Amino acid sequence: MKRFLTFIILVLPVFFSLTMTSCQKETKEDDTYIVSGIQLPSSLDVYPGKTVKITVLGTPPAVGDEVLLVSSSGEKYAFPVSAVGDGSFSFVFDNEDMISGSYIFYLTRGTSGKKIGSVMINIVYDMDFTPDEGVTVYGVVTASNRPVQGVVVSDGYEVDVTDKDGVYQLESEKKHGYVFMSIPSGYNVGSDGIRPMFYKTLTESADKAERADFYLEAVDNNDYVLLVFGDMHLANRSETNDISQFYRFTNDLNDFLASNRGKNIYALTLGDMTWDLYWYDNNYTFSNYLSTMNTHIGDLQVFHTIGNHDHDMKAAGDWDTVVKYKKEIAPTYYSFNLGKYHYVVLDDILCTNTSGGASGDRHYVERITSEQIDWLKKDLAYVDKNTPVIVSTHAPLYRDNYLEPTTRLSDVRTLFNAFDGYEVHYLTGHTHRMLNVDKLESDGHFEHNAGAVCADWWWSYKESDILISTDGCPGGYSVFEISGTDMKWRYKATDFSDDYQFRTYDLNNVHITNDKYIPNATETQKKAFKNYVDAYPENKNNEVLINVWNWDPDWEINVIENGKELDVERVVAYDPLHIIAYTAKRLNRGGTTKATFPTDLNNHFFKVKASAPDTDLEITVTDRFGKPYTEIMERPKTFDIKTYLHE
Repeated sequence: MKRFLTFIILVLPVFFSLTMTSCQKETKEDDTYIVSGIQLPSSLDVYPGKTVKITVLGTPPAVGDEVLLVSSSGEKYAFPVSAVGDGSFSFVFDNEDMISGSYIFYLTRGTSGKKIGSVMINIVYDMDFTPDEGVTVYGVVTASNRPVQGVVVSDGYEVDVTDKDGVYQLESEKKHGYVFMSIPSGYNVGSDGIRPMFYKTLTESADKAERADFYLEAVDNNDYVLLVFGDMHLANRSETNDISQFYRFTNDLNDFLASNRGKNIYALTLGDMTWDLYWYDNNYTFSNYLSTMNTHIGDLQVFHTIGNHDHDMKAAGDWDTVVKYKKEIAPTYYSFNLGKYHYVVLDDILCTNTSGGASGDRHYVERITSEQIDWLKKDLAYVDKNTPVIVSTHAPLYRDNYLEPTTRLSDVRTLFNAFDGYEVHYLTGHTHRMLNVDKLESDGHFEHNAGAVCADWWWSYKESDILISTDGCPGGYSVFEISGTDMKWRYKATDFSDDYQFRTYDLNNVHITNDKYIPNATETQKKAFKNYVDAYPENKNNEVLINVWNWDPDWEINVIENGKELDVERVVAYDPLHIIAYTAKRLNRGGTTKATFPTDLNNHFFKVKASAPDTDLEITVTDRFGKPYTEIMERPKTFDIKTYLHE
């Protein structure tokens, strides 16, 4: 094997002098400098001493204008426009100081300039290298123009790790059509909008060797914040106005980002960012989703997990249903590292539809394929058992309708066995509800079924101005604060403060009846509503129901009445507010035999019995990290939608 790596940057002394002089000037953006239609790609592979060509659909710059590249830390690098014509302009890339990374791209003329956008500059080095026999994908991983050793790279089947020269090699069949890097701790990658670019699309046939390089930016990310976004279901539906509702979430999120400026912040979705039916019915596709996110969210890298509604059910089978996702969003399974944690993203939706979505054939099972398990074992071979792991899947591991959850994911024991010896936190979505299952001591894992951004598919806010899920959890997102291996988490309800962690009901006033809530319903609809009528008959037992959506067994709930602590009982219940804010309203409108996404049973409810109907209660809920949340509940407490709109 011949292996020589040569890192070459050619420098023209006269040009370097011009560049340094140019970088000292102050450039201002104004309307006197006119350029338009510049088609700036998200990523540019540039070769030292070579010409870079940029497409123009409108007004180009002139020869002698300058391309100004500004790094995230403020370094400026200028390159004169050397040629204009044929719908493009060109400049020669020659600079010995620049490193691969994210840059703001400006065009300037004198002291006037125009910001064009952000671009990932990938400096491609001359590589005198002959890959081993049988290798079909190879490349080099660098940071600050230097090779990085020990980076895991994979095509989803084969796994390799970079050597001292930063080189990896894969005998890949190129089945997925991409290769991805498991971003190492202490580094970031560039972005295409919200998407971190840790993978490269392969373009050659499976029998031809091709090169795919990766570029890293060193960063201290031992301390960071991970934002977790459960199901969004963006579809541009007129029935729910989901897009305008979504802006309430992005406004809340941007407020969070602004108040935490200076911190390392990343995000992770839990699947169902879109809704495949409406790719076709409303022409709202992955590209629309990305445009919405890129337009309304600030500088934030978002790692993605695939959900069942991100599969194209117009296709048939598990392979063809993910073609669009892999092309436009990300690999369906991969890994990366942030700080001291190793992250694994898996696809636990196995499509079994055989007729390409015809006749309602949208079948799938919730299971991790053996292909992924095989890859996972190879990936974990490079992860020390002392490294804590965070795993993201769409469908959850456990069911939430019982006090003691039972497993839900098919063949879940195979997944657990793959992580034997590791401490694992699973982040899951799909149900639009919240469930925490702490089995760290017994089985080494903790599941956070983490709620949904859209709550109940955006319906409840459309009906009642309350964004609430079928378990009573408000729509929102999870916040994980991580320092080293220490991790704290909380739930952030959209448009509410961090202190909004539970809701109380005076059951003396919660009386669900057909006549009051669904007077226009048919007999069939009344039958569908019967569970709620039975659950909340007239009750004068002075009971109070408390919904603590992010509860786990290490939380404490204390209720004081007239200086006396009351006994607290954990129960499985239906959330009363969701019943009247959504389920009843859908049934009362008629036209459907049942409410889609109706109120469901959940196990994060608690009940106390007071001594009288009009005593006030001091309710304190303390999370597992010792933070208390308190409500002085004035009783009697009215039960109607208005009471809970802004509590």
